[in-house]
Amino acid sequence: MNPRLFTFRKFARARSVPTESERAQDSLFGAYSYRRTGTHFAGVCASGAVVAAAWLGLATLAGAQEFKLTFADQNSPTGWGPAHALYPWVKQVEEATKGRLKIDVYPSQTLIKGVDMWKGVRSGIADIGWCVQGYWPEQTPLSDVMSLPFLPIPSAEKGSEALWKLYEKFPAIQKEYSDITPLVLYTASPSMLLTNKKQVKTLDDLKGLKVRVLGGPPTEMAKALGTVPTLIPMPDMYQALDKGVVDAGLFLWEAIHGFRLYEVGKYYTEAPFYTAYFSVCANKQKIASLPKEVRDQIMSVSGAVGAKFWGRSFFDTAEQGVIEKVKAGNYDLQRYPVPADELARWRKLAGEPVWDEWVNKMEAKGHREARDILNAALEFLKN
Repeated sequence: MNPRLFTFRKFARARSVPTESERAQDSLFGAYSYRRTGTHFAGVCASGAVVAAAWLGLATLAGAQEFKLTFADQNSPTGWGPAHALYPWVKQVEEATKGRLKIDVYPSQTLIKGVDMWKGVRSGIADIGWCVQGYWPEQTPLSDVMSLPFLPIPSAEKGSEALWKLYEKFPAIQKEYSDITPLVLYTASPSMLLTNKKQVKTLDDLKGLKVRVLGGPPTEMAKALGTVPTLIPMPDMYQALDKGVVDAGLFLWEAIHGFRLYEVGKYYTEAPFYTAYFSVCANKQKIASLPKEVRDQIMSVSGAVGAKFWGRSFFDTAEQGVIEKVKAGNYDLQRYPVPADELARWRKLAGEPVWDEWVNKMEAKGHREARDILNAALEFLKN
């Protein structure tokens, strides 16, 4: 036998088991420890394969495709709603997608005017938009059930949950949003009556008051209550209350905070006069182009969960914001929750007749499910 070959084999057998110091060295350097000796060589190769796979995984993760969406909003970024709902939700989406999706917000109508938001998102000017559905009363007529007067809406969070449940339950409501993809549907908190001269407690107190309301069913409600409905833009309401152009107005906590109406009105009559509803809608084609995993991650913080979050954060929490402003400025705030028996009188006079009128109007337009939708809304608000 070749002496050199014999010596190599003997050396290999002798070196097939590593010493303690070599084990320590291999433990420290892993794949970088390269020993061509018997079974130890195979073990090091296996170790190297594991590390290589790990590096490959990291490279794949680092190279995962990232996406960017635009979000058009009509509100100031410092407003209560955007600061407490919109921007926190954007952060939730980015965290849910593990940083793969970034959302650029264009506030204060810099990308799309508020009244053009639905059309702008549908056409792709923005990928996502914040929509005031009341701008387009004929766009989502069945969803308007949530804006009927004196519905038993205890909070924006509860109203938002009910609206999303209606969307999930009724295909006719889903069809109203078929031009876009609704990520969130949510309602405001109920409007309350703000006066600066006297506290309104009964129907008799309402008689003859000039009250700022919105058009449509709220105007009919105001007439039925014996008030004189007056249409005044929100930016003009501070002066209108202060100068006595109107006696009262129906407002949300968020509007009272944003327009500093707590400075000119001190009597708050709390009853669910009516509310408004909104959507966070997305361009259908843009959303559909995202991987399913990313779409699912977006919806994990949208849908029913997002509806409750937006309702609570955009509107319900604004109440505390008003209270803090009142205390800081030493203003007067006198609250009067309307008792259940008196509220029942108001609902019977100016609520239920408007409900029936809405159902009849919808049925006349071919929406046979209108009564079922109203009943479902009442049921969802109770539970």
